[in-house]
Amino acid sequence: GWSRDEAEAAIIERGGTSPGSVSKKTFCVVVGDAPGASKVTRARALQIPLVPGRAFRELLENGVVTEVLGEDS
Repeated sequence: GWSRDEAEAAIIERGGTSPGSVSKKTFCVVVGDAPGASKVTRARALQIPLVPGRAFRELLENGVVTEVLGEDS
């Protein structure tokens, strides 16, 4: 798995950003085992994909979201 700091560093190394909040400019939100409810709610309201941590590596390697959590996740 990835620590939060490792994930943020990996995103930045690839030219991305890891802001502390979700906005309409957010590409996706990577969620771990216990995601913050407010970020999940905000992402869903803005129709931003919620990507499970297990799909994070593929997103970094390919730049493609291959798995998205559903409404019940």
